[in-house]
Amino acid sequence: MMFFKAYEMLTALRARLERQEGQALVEYALILALIAIVSIAVLKLIGVNVSRVFQGVNNQLDSVPSTP
Repeated sequence: MMFFKAYEMLTALRARLERQEGQALVEYALILALIAIVSIAVLKLIGVNVSRVFQGVNNQLDSVPSTP
């Protein structure tokens, strides 16, 4: 009788370990984190370039003489 209980417990444990539902959730979370990191890096790079463009435009506008 004790053997069957142990066998049932081992079978239940094996079935629980073989489920892959949690694995898919972790994979989606890792993909989402990677997308977030890449997006932040791209936005930082674009932000620097946009700032340089606006500074160049501002400098060119400052060099234009104003008419009274």
